[in-house]
Amino acid sequence: MLSFQNTKCECGHQNPVGTVLCESCGKPLEEAEAASTAPLEMRYDGAARRSQKTNPSIIDRVWNFFSSVKIAVWLIVITLIASMIGTIFTQESAFISFDPDTYYEEKYGWIGKLYYELGFSHTYETWWFTTLIVMIATSLVVCSLDRVLPLYKALSKQQVRKHVQFLKRQRTVYEGAVVGDAEEWVAEVEQQLKRKRYKVKREGTALLAEKNRFSRWGPYINHIGLIVFLLAVLLRSVPGWAMDSYLAIREGETLQIPETNYYLKNEKFTLDYYADDELPDELKGIPRPKLYQTDAILYECTADCDDPLKEPVLEEVSQHGIIVNDPMAYGGLKIYQFGYDDTPKLAAVKPVLVDKTTGKTYGPFELSMRNPQLNYELGPYTLELHSKYLDFAMDEKGEPRTKSDEPNAPAFIFMLKGPGLAEDGEPYMYFPRQIDKEKFSQDAINGDLANRFEIKVPSMEGVTFAGTVSTLNIRTEMAMPYIWTGTAIWIFGVFLGSYWHHRRIWLRIDEGRVLLGAHTNKNFHGMRADVASVLKKTGIDVEPKSLDNGGNRA
Repeated sequence: MLSFQNTKCECGHQNPVGTVLCESCGKPLEEAEAASTAPLEMRYDGAARRSQKTNPSIIDRVWNFFSSVKIAVWLIVITLIASMIGTIFTQESAFISFDPDTYYEEKYGWIGKLYYELGFSHTYETWWFTTLIVMIATSLVVCSLDRVLPLYKALSKQQVRKHVQFLKRQRTVYEGAVVGDAEEWVAEVEQQLKRKRYKVKREGTALLAEKNRFSRWGPYINHIGLIVFLLAVLLRSVPGWAMDSYLAIREGETLQIPETNYYLKNEKFTLDYYADDELPDELKGIPRPKLYQTDAILYECTADCDDPLKEPVLEEVSQHGIIVNDPMAYGGLKIYQFGYDDTPKLAAVKPVLVDKTTGKTYGPFELSMRNPQLNYELGPYTLELHSKYLDFAMDEKGEPRTKSDEPNAPAFIFMLKGPGLAEDGEPYMYFPRQIDKEKFSQDAINGDLANRFEIKVPSMEGVTFAGTVSTLNIRTEMAMPYIWTGTAIWIFGVFLGSYWHHRRIWLRIDEGRVLLGAHTNKNFHGMRADVASVLKKTGIDVEPKSLDNGGNRA
């Protein structure tokens, strides 16, 4: 059998279900609340909130979950703990070139391996961390709507004449006789309140005075700022919105900037050292870099950008000498000088193909470590590049992989085609460095083919080493203006809610006696002082402390 809750007040106003205090006269509607003498809870003026429905639907249950302050606090605590865990060891994104599969275990032991396997090495890019951020943002939106809409409705429809019980259960209360004409006395109170910058409404011998209502919106402005901030943080995970990566580029080399249509060329790298007469005595004789600068050219790809069989068409868009604290800036990109490495690295070789059965040699051909050609015609034979590994290694499953983007142990797999070979060709693995041939057993990998053919460099004249590597930090942060906007909104909300206090004073005169009740959301002592000052100007001298009704609970 259905039961209906009667929410009609004795004043005749029909209140929504869940209303604690009558929207019109302020009388407590719940029996337990009506029988109490404790000061009223005035946080939302007793207005009904959606999260307080007695028979919630599924949607209401979801709403109630996210409108709970306790849930919001737990979400924030969990996110903070996850963020702290993400700072225990260095995140993967902070490294220029390394293999995370082995790095964490080699450096930190079993706990580092566990840290990596649980995904904490890239905490801030994980789906669950993003989900936590989304849930916090959702909670902020729902919490705000669940409270701000009822509060706005209650404050915009305030009645002047309030119920006696409403007034007596405020935290600042005065009751006494009025000397003289009641209308004149109320008019004098009105004038005194206006001098204190209260906005006053009157209905005969009843009065409502209010000031600084705008401060009540401070917490909700905080929420708006946090929502903007969190959305901006989420935008950083959208491709193109944020990047903080490193590019190691040798002098004379042109590389594509990852995740963009831009290419960067290291036109020239300059490294200058301090002379001994420029250094203090204790540093003399020790090489100290004075300047390291990358003269860079930035290109934008205009055609054939994603076609691996064609050279991309590049158009120069910027030139700049990049030094520390003086980045190249273009189209939202900022390219900073981070470091350099002048260790010689293999750049290219000129090997030949030797047919061991006939003793004939074909070639040489130019083989670049970073940008090799796809096909090489060597007499009757053809080499088709199948795979390239700049830093060759084998994973746990025995599959080849590259540990980094530096040519520390370069390896190439070619499909060798020609007379006496399978129609589709046969795979031949080639290590340019002799030390790698022996380390990885090149002949054993190639099997029978190694008895028939060999790719080798005849002399050191066919070996080219690359110049100094310039390490550049590539950054783009399109979300940062929104992050600062959210932060500014949040600070404004804090300022608004901290330096102003919403104060309200109600009074009514019945049969020559005045009953006054006052409420503030902050600074209870200031509220008492305002009331005592106004009463004193009208001939009623009271101690501010005597107005205290229920203790200092502002």
